Amino acid sequence: MKAKAIIAALLITLGIVILAYSGITFTTPGEPIEFLGLRVETTQSHFIPPVVGALALVGGIVFLLVKPRSI
Repeated sequence: MKAKAIIAALLITLGIVILAYSGITFTTPGEPIEFLGLRVETTQSHFIPPVVGALALVGGIVFLLVKPRSI
């Protein structure tokens, strides 16, 4: 497969997954807080909205269907 087809397939798959789950939420480790000798680990929550999934899906389809121009 060509690189263009692989990228388009990845975008389409990512778009479908995000839309199927109505957005994706994931957490990452945050900065630890130290207060009076107590260390508290924190996390940060991130949300990828469904609009991003729709854009990835449409972008992948367009990327797959558009032919390059010849110069």
